[in-house]
Amino acid sequence: MATLLQGKQLTAKIKAVLEADIKEFRQRVGTVPVLASIEVGDDKRIGIYTSMQRRAAEGLGIEYRLKHFAGNITEQELIDQVHQLNGDESVNGIIVQLPCPAHIDDRKISQRIRVDKDVEGIHPENLGRLLLGQARVIPCTAAAAMELINATGIDLSGKNAVIVGRSEIVGKPLIFLLLEKSPTVTICHSGTSKAGKLEEFVGSADILVAAIGKPALIKGSWIKEGAIVIDVGINQVGDTLVGDVEFGTAQRRASFITPVPGGVGPLTVFMLMRNLINAAKLQRGFGG
Repeated sequence: MATLLQGKQLTAKIKAVLEADIKEFRQRVGTVPVLASIEVGDDKRIGIYTSMQRRAAEGLGIEYRLKHFAGNITEQELIDQVHQLNGDESVNGIIVQLPCPAHIDDRKISQRIRVDKDVEGIHPENLGRLLLGQARVIPCTAAAAMELINATGIDLSGKNAVIVGRSEIVGKPLIFLLLEKSPTVTICHSGTSKAGKLEEFVGSADILVAAIGKPALIKGSWIKEGAIVIDVGINQVGDTLVGDVEFGTAQRRASFITPVPGGVGPLTVFMLMRNLINAAKLQRGFGG
């Protein structure tokens, strides 16, 4: 039976470091860091995440400003809101909750965020720094997944790491984060599934990260014995939240596994707060 990798168990140490950083920031600047969050529409999954963000921010003494817009806001109106926050020097970080409604190009919106306020780490310049191993901010969910993998204490060198999902906030950044630990990295996606090869690749994974956004797409019986399973998926099924992995059977086969909810999610929020504090310090000229 797999050991549960619960995000909350890792947050206490991270929180202590962040609290010290915020205290230093307040002493040197006279204010606290400010995070502006843009939410469009009424996606329940996003609502859960913004609630977690607010609780974490307020618990750390960070000012959290949530700007909610109706789902019919135009793309240009949303870009104008981002530009307004870019020019507000009281705001240290901006995050647009993704995905936006279908009529809005997520990438176009993300690229409008000022690079030094991009606390999600998905501006092209920040992603380029990640590729070069010079990241100042790391996409929050990908960073949380790596924290959980590292918490197992297992040497990843030479292992097979399989990522299911190629999003710009999880799958693609994880390629470069994992490569720093020297496993062999494979990324699977819709083409893999259509070719009927997803089970084969999942079954070879010593480390599996599922981030595809489809409930129980990955069957527990596919999981390699002793694998590390990081389930990033958050899917609403009736009144229940479930991951991308069929949890019950997977838990019996894996050595470590994240629950949904309670695994990646809580830690992702603290990665966001860490990015915010780093951004705020850099803006004030005393970041590392």
